[in-house]
Amino acid sequence: MPENPQPPQPLHPLALELLTPPRPLALELRVHGVHGAPPDELLGDPRTVRITGDSTAAVFRRAADVDAEAHPEWYAGRPVVEAYCWSRLTSGNGSRALWLLLLPFMVVNLAHWARPAAPATGPAPCAVRTYGVLVRALALSLTLLLIAAACEVALDLFAWQCAGSGACTGSRSWLGFLEPGGWWGQPGRRLALCALVPAALTGLLWYLSNRTWSAYESQSPPADTTVPAAGPDGTPALGRPGFWYGRRIVARLRAAHTAAGLLIVAAAVAAPTARYDRRAGGPVLEALGWAVEAALAAGAVAVAWVVCRRGRTEDRPDHRLDRAAITLLPGSALALLTAVLLYAGWSRPGWTSTGRLPGDFAFGVLMLGQGCCVLLLAAVAVRLYRLAPDPATALYGLGGPAIAMLGCALGGVMTGGVAQRVADWLDGGASPSSAGAPVPAPPVLLSWQAAVLPPLLLVLALLAAWFAVRGVLERRRLAAGVAAEYPGEPPDENRSRRIAGARAAAALTDSAPWFVAAVSGITLLLGAGALAGAWLSGQVPGEAVRGTHPLLETAARAAQDAGSWLIGLGIAAFVAWGRRAYRDPAARRTIGVLWDVGTFWPRAAHPFAPPCYAERAVPDLTWRMTGWTGRTGGRLVISGHSQGSVLAAAAVWQLPPQVRRRVALLTYGSPLRRLYGRWFPAYFGPRPLAALHADIDCWRNLWRATDPIGGPVLPPADTTPAGPAAPTAPSPADSVDRGPLADPLAYGRSARYPLPAPILGHFDYQADPAFAAERDALLARLAGPARRARSRPTGLDATPAPRSAAALPAPPVTPALPVTPAPATPAVPGPRVSRTSAAPEGSEGPEASADPPGTGG
Repeated sequence: MPENPQPPQPLHPLALELLTPPRPLALELRVHGVHGAPPDELLGDPRTVRITGDSTAAVFRRAADVDAEAHPEWYAGRPVVEAYCWSRLTSGNGSRALWLLLLPFMVVNLAHWARPAAPATGPAPCAVRTYGVLVRALALSLTLLLIAAACEVALDLFAWQCAGSGACTGSRSWLGFLEPGGWWGQPGRRLALCALVPAALTGLLWYLSNRTWSAYESQSPPADTTVPAAGPDGTPALGRPGFWYGRRIVARLRAAHTAAGLLIVAAAVAAPTARYDRRAGGPVLEALGWAVEAALAAGAVAVAWVVCRRGRTEDRPDHRLDRAAITLLPGSALALLTAVLLYAGWSRPGWTSTGRLPGDFAFGVLMLGQGCCVLLLAAVAVRLYRLAPDPATALYGLGGPAIAMLGCALGGVMTGGVAQRVADWLDGGASPSSAGAPVPAPPVLLSWQAAVLPPLLLVLALLAAWFAVRGVLERRRLAAGVAAEYPGEPPDENRSRRIAGARAAAALTDSAPWFVAAVSGITLLLGAGALAGAWLSGQVPGEAVRGTHPLLETAARAAQDAGSWLIGLGIAAFVAWGRRAYRDPAARRTIGVLWDVGTFWPRAAHPFAPPCYAERAVPDLTWRMTGWTGRTGGRLVISGHSQGSVLAAAAVWQLPPQVRRRVALLTYGSPLRRLYGRWFPAYFGPRPLAALHADIDCWRNLWRATDPIGGPVLPPADTTPAGPAAPTAPSPADSVDRGPLADPLAYGRSARYPLPAPILGHFDYQADPAFAAERDALLARLAGPARRARSRPTGLDATPAPRSAAALPAPPVTPALPVTPAPATPAVPGPRVSRTSAAPEGSEGPEASADPPGTGG
């Protein structure tokens, strides 16, 4: 042993770097909102590469970051940025502009998801199932209404009225082969021929639903991933494994609605034919008519049973199909329609067509049934709300019935408007139902529906004016304190007024529920009045009040004429908008924005609604996060803007626990609580969002007072509503919400901001310094020692975690103005559910054979 040992020499920096294990890679996965920013804009680089996905939805990176996993040392202190682009799911090719025709179906499908939150025990499950049955019944009535309107145009106006009138066919040579005297001149044969039009419409709806399901909703979990198992009753619905895999319910409802459409066409042909046979057709044809009507009644019962018997099953991916229902039901309806057309085409030489087909009663029954269903739905919603009251819920639980009422009103206006316009075209210069008109015109109820449109528009104009006045008064109140939020800046009255105006306009979003309530309530009352007037008088409004007070008579006739013209203009604008969207990509993108909000939810009530893009987007995001973290052992923050934040939260809900501990959530401009939490409390209410916070504690949400869509995601500790307070200090580490952020970043011109800073509102959150600061802080928190110990790969991960994962230092928070801390919400402890492997599609194992009652209503 040497007498004077030498102290160890420090290693060369290069050798030290080679011996130090590399830090795990960090990834930021960005999800855009409804405006669908392209990947180069999301990533800030014109050179982007598609990493995974197809032309419809894909994940992109900068070209320089393609091989980031092979060189993690290049990204020390900064994350790799990816962008998930899903805009083409809703605004792709021009044919999707035709989805405008499906607007009523989309609205009534939203009513299914807008039910109030309710406890999982006691009488709530029965009430939830009743709510789902009523919404599905309303959805079926809208399909019947659409096909009945097509029958009204094709069978009543053309085949029965116009073809039976020489004055109508004389000026239209292309209808000459339908005139009485020829082979097609018999009414039964004319009806059979024109019935092909509504039957083809039914087939088109079936085709579109089946095609979009194949592209959007047929996603199956990969065989090597795990999904959350069916947990206790307290598990949030969006965390259930079968929430985004509703193949069974869509297929069954599609079969039922297709069969219902074919049956309504068969009934429209069979009813006048059987009525004539009972009068002059002979015993054979009379018996055949009774048999046909009995078969139609049996088909109607079968359709009602299939629609009402079961809702969604969300506790597991529902891949097993009801083969008997989806094959036999529409097939039998098609066979019955074919038999009815052959029955109607039998020769009946003495049969002539006069008057109208019996359509008044059918439309009246549909309208009455819709009104009764809406009232029953409201009663069930009130009961559910009383079981678990939440003042933040829109309309105290009546949001779903109000949305359903709007869907029925849209369906009535659109279908009745088409019939009115076709009747006016066939009448030439005559008025509907007037003496000497070539055709008697459509059912009287449609004229009454048109007559209530002007009063409804007048009420809407008054409501809009009232909200505008409120906005002006609120702007004046807020303008007084804007300058004080920017210390050291000289007051500027015009600047303060503009900032206050943006805040006041953003606050109007919170008044939307009452606007919807007013429109729905007035629509229900006016619809009831129209139905009563049509059934009691049997005449159009102008004729029904003839001989009364001159003022009433003038108002009724003016409302009838104005309503008919307004419907005509609305239908023309509707068609023009859709045609423009087919040719103009910018307009097509605008229409796509509408569906971004309305088609987030699966088709649980109406199978012919526009497809649910989230059934493609949420699994995409879930599988990307699961696969990347399992392969690299790295940290990931998923950042979502606007509607992208809803997709991000839904994807995080689906993650297994071992993946969720490596993932942080950053939302900005998020409608999670402000819109989704109020209108869909059963899925995004305070309890589900608090449970999400308990499961993923690395969560930050940025919001501004000038944002009309985004806001805080968790309710404050106190329930006192707060106004747009001045930003003061950063949020504490254990809270979620940070805001309101300063907007604009600078009040006036300064050395740092020589040009006026814009009011950003809902956009450009990434331009705020708080965005990068919070993102880096989340990544640093994911790299902490405690979380690294909890995040060791287990089961799911194919690659072991790196040997060392040194924490990144949290960057200093330096916003342009200090921000107000959002009060921390105590986390609601939820059960940690176990995870089981997903059964492959088509499996018939013990889990697949189980058939629990619908958990989603």
